[in-house]
Amino acid sequence: MDKYRCIICDYIYDPEKGDPAHGIAPGTGFEDIPDDWCCPLCGVDKSNFEPI
Repeated sequence: MDKYRCIICDYIYDPEKGDPAHGIAPGTGFEDIPDDWCCPLCGVDKSNFEPI
């Protein structure tokens, strides 16, 4: 699974870690995150992420 980077603040979403603090379990691929999920650092939506 690919990691994704927020183009605004450089937060890296790592599917192996997920985002448990915001309801995203470890092992969740970026494409499987709900569309209303936001970057935990700067609050932008998923459209501001790019694969790395």
